Amino acid sequence: MAKRIIVTGAAGFIGSNVIRALNKRQITDIIAVDNLTNGDKALNLVGLTLSDYQDKHVFYDALLKGQLGQIDTIFHEGACSSTLEQDGRYMMANNYEASKKLLHYCQQTGTRLLYASSAATYGASTCFQENATYERPLNVYGYSKLLFDQIVRQALPTLKTQIAGFRYFNVYGPREQHKGAMASVAYHNFNQFMTEGCVKLFGSYADCRAGEQMRDFIYIKDLVAAKLWFFDHPEHSGVFNLGTGKAQPFNDIALTVVNTVRNQTGLSTLSLVEIVQKGILQYIPFPEKLHGKYQCFTQADLSHFRSTGCDTVFQDVTQGVAEYSRMLYAQHQGLQTGKWEP
Repeated sequence: MAKRIIVTGAAGFIGSNVIRALNKRQITDIIAVDNLTNGDKALNLVGLTLSDYQDKHVFYDALLKGQLGQIDTIFHEGACSSTLEQDGRYMMANNYEASKKLLHYCQQTGTRLLYASSAATYGASTCFQENATYERPLNVYGYSKLLFDQIVRQALPTLKTQIAGFRYFNVYGPREQHKGAMASVAYHNFNQFMTEGCVKLFGSYADCRAGEQMRDFIYIKDLVAAKLWFFDHPEHSGVFNLGTGKAQPFNDIALTVVNTVRNQTGLSTLSLVEIVQKGILQYIPFPEKLHGKYQCFTQADLSHFRSTGCDTVFQDVTQGVAEYSRMLYAQHQGLQTGKWEP
């Protein structure tokens, strides 16, 4: 019997990529859940095969009343993901209360829950290990994710089904175009380079030199592959980091974007020093509003993640961002010729 899957945040960046990967496995009994107030997100669902679509405002009641049939697994990607959102009541309703409803449903029915947490749970920490000692969120977004992780941890000893949370680090890749300011640095750098001939990064801040703030950047294809490994191994529950385990500076992103596009147009590869000297990479003052609320360094500790046996290989920036930039360039050229496809 075919498995019925629910994907919340289905029209979003990660949700749509999860559905795409499931479709490649010939899994099509998928109920997509989202809020399409931003209608542009619907483009992320074009070309995907679904069995139904539910607006998030009616979904939870329908699910809890048993109106959606027998559900094997819920991929819970829906959330308010803006780290700049200050409305705490809105954030907690979307990220905490909604997740609690799903957890309760899964505990009652045996449905599996694979959900999105965030590296924002670590905040000001310099150690990124799934341990309460290191969990110090800097904003209500990070706190909303941490609180649900804590509820899951409390439930783990009595679980009779798989509940696994994944603390995403900095994710980049296709289908993020609707995210605006919250889209990845790779996406913004590409568009800046194509429109302005230069890319812009934050200047120096705290102990970091210009462009040397370091993050753990993970390619969406690798993130989805890791989640599907857990989908294939229902015996593993818990809260897990999901990054590459390797921090890289934002300068690496900019350099890779610039050189990939240059190579696509037949131009030579440049060094970091050269793109700065030529004004192709420009540094802007670090925003005042982010002072004291910004993670200058993140790097996933993958010890707990790897202890499950998951052997997903993660691409570094020079590989993943290069592939993504080539994809964006092909789309850009398609737009120029009227042959763009989402």
